[in-house]
Amino acid sequence: MIKKHKILTVAIISYILVLFISPDKLIPAISGSKYYFLEMLQILPAVFVLTSLIQTWVPTKVIMKYFGAGSGLKGYGISILIGSLSAGPIYAAFPVCQTLLKKGANIKNIVIILSTWAVVKVPMLINEAKFMGIQYMAIRWILTIAAILIMAWLTAKIVKIEDIEFIEEENYIDDVACILCGKCLATYPNEIKVVDGKFVLTGESTDELKAICPMGAIK
Repeated sequence: MIKKHKILTVAIISYILVLFISPDKLIPAISGSKYYFLEMLQILPAVFVLTSLIQTWVPTKVIMKYFGAGSGLKGYGISILIGSLSAGPIYAAFPVCQTLLKKGANIKNIVIILSTWAVVKVPMLINEAKFMGIQYMAIRWILTIAAILIMAWLTAKIVKIEDIEFIEEENYIDDVACILCGKCLATYPNEIKVVDGKFVLTGESTDELKAICPMGAIK
């Protein structure tokens, strides 16, 4: 469990250290964490729905065409557009980008999406033009995009897809979403079994198996 949740473990140990070293700072630290935790509760459900839709409904060949190694300038443009029109904090982008990587996107386009999501989103550009002027905003945007493209190229040269440690996802059937229609059991009797009146996976949830479920309950 500790190996699987390394970051959470480090955070808990840090709170314990704060308690012993500087108890007066514990309450402000917990209050700050509470704010970000509540923000994540508002944002992440929508992000998980989006990643599930990408994983289930967007074919791998489509991702490879528009975000893969051969996408070229078209892929860069689409990646910049996605990042610029995005909503929500930057941490919401990581599950989406991991799904795109798994479906065949290349590292250059992922870096572009994450970077534009962080620093050149349209709402931010509008506010920037309002307070700093259109000329300042335009020049800063051009220089930032140029820097992002250089950074994407360098990152792709240094980091390979094999170097990325993907989060292992648990395979299961969502009891809340499942309506017990039996379509999955009838089509894949060797991968599904019934336990206590519920459908249970006996192996991995492949794309074909997930596509069978009309409710998207197979995760």
